[in-house]
Order: sequence, then C-alpha cells, then structure tokens
Amino acid sequence: MAGQAGTGRRRWRLGLAVLAALVLVAGGATAAVRLAADRQPERGAGRIAAAPTPSEATPSPTPPPGADVTGPLNLLMVGVDTRVSVPGWEPHGDAVLVAHVTKELDRAYVFSLPRDLLVDIPAFPKAGYSGGKTKLTHAMSYGSRVPGKPKEPSATQGYELLRSTVSGYTGLRFDAGAVVTFQGFEKLVNAVGGIDVYVDQRTVSLHRQPNGKHRDPAPGGGGYVGPQMVYEKGEQHLNGWQALDYARQRYGLDGGDYARQRHQQQLIRALVRKIQGEDLARQPDRVEQVVGALGDTLIYAGGPRIVDLAYALGGLPADRLVLVSLPGEGVGKGSAYRGEQLKPVGRKFLTELKAGRAEQYLAAHPELIVKK
Repeated sequence: MAGQAGTGRRRWRLGLAVLAALVLVAGGATAAVRLAADRQPERGAGRIAAAPTPSEATPSPTPPPGADVTGPLNLLMVGVDTRVSVPGWEPHGDAVLVAHVTKELDRAYVFSLPRDLLVDIPAFPKAGYSGGKTKLTHAMSYGSRVPGKPKEPSATQGYELLRSTVSGYTGLRFDAGAVVTFQGFEKLVNAVGGIDVYVDQRTVSLHRQPNGKHRDPAPGGGGYVGPQMVYEKGEQHLNGWQALDYARQRYGLDGGDYARQRHQQQLIRALVRKIQGEDLARQPDRVEQVVGALGDTLIYAGGPRIVDLAYALGGLPADRLVLVSLPGEGVGKGSAYRGEQLKPVGRKFLTELKAGRAEQYLAAHPELIVKK
C-alpha cells in the first residue's frame, strides 16, 4: 500500500507539472497568474469532481485522486500583458491557447488563437461593456474594467469575458482555465535542467542580449538598442530565460504571430517530454523540486479539483500531445487592417473537434499538425 501511495503521489505531481507546462507556456508576455475552474451552471462535457466534505467522506479505501475526472475536457490558457509598471494598465490577452483532452483522457489537442483574431465579444454588464466585433486580445482588457475603480483592473474578471468570447467562437465550453505568468515558466524550465527544442527558423530577439540581460530602450521610446540574442535554426538546448525569450518573438519571423504560436506549442511539447522523461519519473525528489520551483507563480482556484485534474493528466504520454496550427489571414481593405481570421480549413477543425472527429480530420489534413 505504501508503495502504491508513493506511486500515486508521484503520478499526480507529474500530472501537475504537465498541467503547469500547458499553463505556463501561454504566458509569452504576462505578469499575473490565476487558475479558475469554471463555476457556471452549464459545464463542459468533462467533469472535475470537488473533494468530499468531512460528512461525505468515503470510507477507506478511498479512490485515487482523479478517479471521478471524465473526459472530454477543455482547458483555456491565457497569457496577458498587464504592464505592471504602468498604473491602471488594462491587461490584454497576449497569448490564447486551448487544450482539448479526449473522452478517454489519452490524447490532447493543443492549438492557439491569434491575439488579433476578429471576433464577436459579447456584452459584459459587470464591466460596463456593451459588446462589439473587434480583436480577441481586447476581450481581456474590456472585461477587466471595474466600475468606479479605473486604476484597479481585474485580470480575473477580464478572463471571464475572454472565456465567453473564445467559447462563442469555438463552440467549446471550458472546464478549467488560467491567466498565467512567464516567471513561473522560466523557473520550471530551469528546474528540469533546460529543454531541447527544434528552432525552425533563425530567430533574432527583440528583447534580450546574448548574455541574457534585457536590451536598453532606444532614445525616444522607439524599440531597443544593443546586441541581440540569436536562436539559430536546428536543435537547440534552451535554459529558462532563453526558452521564455524565444516564446515571445514574432517580429521578423516568416509567419509573424502564427510562427510565435507554433513556437509556444513546441515549447509545451518539449517541457512535457522532459517532465515525463524516464529519468525524471524515477526520481521523486526531482519531481518535488520541479513542482516546488513554481512557488507562488502558480495560484489555483478550485482547491482539490486541480489535484484531481493533474492526476488525470499524469497518464497522458508526450507523444499523444498533438499540436495543431490553424492558418489565418488578415482582414481589411487595402491598408485598413482590422485583424485576423482563420482560413476555412482552420474553422472546420474547430467544428470537427467539437464533434469528436479531430483525429480523422487531421488525418485528412496532416499539414495542420506541428511536427517538431
């Protein structure tokens, strides 16, 4: 029994680390963390059971954590730009990632939505917002406005509106979600000893020098000056700050923000592979170190539910984490750029995913799968 209990603890801690990898990579330019399980009357198809109260406690032997978690599950991860150095700055949804875990909890599809995706944002009386059609990134900022407190925006409240917006666009209902920080991601990468990533195109950093120091702002506020870190094409081993910096770059890339989305997804897979690697899984002390490295950078709401969810995801092998790239294009006439839209092949994927036919659709459209 003691051995089984130890295995169970290691499993859910591995699952927690995998969940953290999914969550933290989304924070390409963030400064606040919140994980909030949805408390809406209508939930997604998946169900994350709350821990029993003392009066409802199940007689021994109790079922293992995650025994009541059923799929499919939909998770929404949002990286926000809060500009904490600017008083009253409203958070913007800088990175939006969705993870869909299948009914059997044995496969997950991860895809990103463009920050500039043109969407219908519903009315949100809590923030005094009347609704409109605009870029997805603004849903977080519009929803964060607290009437009577113009200098105290709420990222948690902003997440509510962004979640409703993404749900309306994709047709998915979310079982759990997060607003995340890149500080935790950097710590996590360092805790596992760095990660191995295939850099698919030469990437020049806008933000960092080769020694890791931040580049100096240019006079007059027009960008940055000084030497730049360069990530050359090919297999690369990245430490925490390098992985974080690589995840943030979009300017000068072939594909722009779509390339950045792909890089963030590749980092997720690299982290999951490292966390689930045979050596790490056999060293409980290392697992404790990985989870402990997150510290206060990862704050959960929903309590034991996250333990259950983490345990359920602990059995998800890295080769069943399918990264999906949804191609898009600009919307507007001439030079009047309005935003982005997904191409029909990407919109159709969302329809097939909701219907439980993602595997068949990707078999017919293998170009959507991120290979490395």
